[in-house]
Amino acid sequence: MVTPVLQDHSDQAKAAEGFDKNAFTINWKTRQVRCPAGKTSFHWNPVKQHGKDAIVITFSVLTCRNCPLQKQCTTSKTGRRMLTLRPEELHENLAQARAEQKTDTWKNKYALRAGVEGTINQALDITGIRRARYRGLPKVRLQHAFSATALNVIRLDAHWTTGPLDRPRHSRLERLSYRLSA
Repeated sequence: MVTPVLQDHSDQAKAAEGFDKNAFTINWKTRQVRCPAGKTSFHWNPVKQHGKDAIVITFSVLTCRNCPLQKQCTTSKTGRRMLTLRPEELHENLAQARAEQKTDTWKNKYALRAGVEGTINQALDITGIRRARYRGLPKVRLQHAFSATALNVIRLDAHWTTGPLDRPRHSRLERLSYRLSA
């Protein structure tokens, strides 16, 4: 399946300033993390967060408070940096997927999926295919075949007469004003 991976949602990654998780060097064997200033983590704590395994890494307050890069590293009131990571295999896979989705090859592959998603959304909007109107697999199969045929006819008609189905979106208030002015 081709789908984008959620991006890092830390304050540093969102602001694109300072040091996000990628700026830190993780040594899984010694269970330590090295910050961009060269300081090592103080505590490595495996926990469960929202029912999933995670690792909370904490840097010492004494180490972070005197660091010249502190403002770029943390917005914490205590003045120290904390990182939350997934277990090693998940962390590595996530980092690889995030790097891969920045490539042109991945973007081209995802653009194809976006076209398919648009077609499915159009089928839902036009034919109401989300719920079957009939009972029994043969009748539902027939309904889907008719819905697909109807969608193709509508798209061909739109292509031949007006162009692709690029209907402008209007709010209910705008539609009401069009009706009143007509």
